[in-house]
Amino acid sequence: MFGFLKNKLKDAINKFSKKAEEEAEIEKPIRADEENPEMKKVRVAEESKGFLGLFKKKKTIEEEIKGSEVKTEGVGSEKEEAVKEESELKRPEEKGSFFSKLTEKITTKKISEEKFNELFEDLEMVLLENNVAVEVIDKIKEDLKVDLVNVPLKGKLNDLIKNSLKESLESVLRETKFDLINEIKNKQEKPYVIVFVGINGGGKTTTIAKLANLLIKNDLKCVLVAGDTFRAASIQQLEEYANNLKVKLIKHDYNSDPAAVAFDGVKYAKSHSLDVVLIDTAGRQHSNKNLMEEMKKIVKVVRPDLKIFVGESITGNDAIEQVREFNKAISIDSIILSKADIDEKGGTAISITYVSGKPILYIGTGQEYNNLEKFDKEKIIKTIF
Repeated sequence: MFGFLKNKLKDAINKFSKKAEEEAEIEKPIRADEENPEMKKVRVAEESKGFLGLFKKKKTIEEEIKGSEVKTEGVGSEKEEAVKEESELKRPEEKGSFFSKLTEKITTKKISEEKFNELFEDLEMVLLENNVAVEVIDKIKEDLKVDLVNVPLKGKLNDLIKNSLKESLESVLRETKFDLINEIKNKQEKPYVIVFVGINGGGKTTTIAKLANLLIKNDLKCVLVAGDTFRAASIQQLEEYANNLKVKLIKHDYNSDPAAVAFDGVKYAKSHSLDVVLIDTAGRQHSNKNLMEEMKKIVKVVRPDLKIFVGESITGNDAIEQVREFNKAISIDSIILSKADIDEKGGTAISITYVSGKPILYIGTGQEYNNLEKFDKEKIIKTIF
């Protein structure tokens, strides 16, 4: 999973850091007082005052030494001490002084914004190739700018870039504290109704079966509803899943009103004290106005507790555009990404939550009923880096 992105991103970071090391500008050391004429006047005045004081003190010591020469005892030792003090005064210690700190010479490497923009182009291309949305790329670029542009570059540049990129992706991948199992169990008035939407072939029906399997494992009783009365063989596919999982399926004939089928499903769940209703719907392109209106009618009739968009991870920015359109139509609540196990690019998982503002609840990682994982952003970050 995300192998292509991982390798391409690693190469791009190495290339970025190598070029940045080569082209970073070396800041020339400049004395602080040379930049500020007023500061220079202060320094000269302070130094003059200091040397005048030293001259007076030296003269006093010389007079004391001359007067002490008439004594017969301890002359040598007193004279040696005086000479030693005079010697020290001739070489006043300036280390650590106020002005020495101001004029300390420091050489650092920095990257200008113009140079950064040039260097970022390669990284930008890698992100685009891996289906990362433009909005996310812009955020990554701004985050990297804060960490790298016109600041002293200390340590290995490769590590600085990788850590900055990692932090940016962590902020993009938003996790939710929403726990579906707990939400279902804590609902006072049963059943908990979930409607699944998405385009045809996006993995809705298989995802419904996976989620039903998860609910059963958590001691929750559910019913499946074949609300896709439009696509040939869709009812048979869901019926096969229902039989395998030993759960009830509510169905009507093809071309029946899907809202009526959904209503019957909720009614059946109430009469049989079931916990959850899982409603399949026809795959819709946002350009098909009739099907979109049909979907709105289902939502209006059953008033679901949760509206989940199911999209293929491998479709990249198409899935992001789809979730936008479905959100406009019915205001979806969350996302499940199917086929994440065969997604070598990973751009959809990285981008879809940031762009749509909707959390990813689960990701599909295979064709088996158990292949449904709770979304974990730390696992995604670890996989990429």
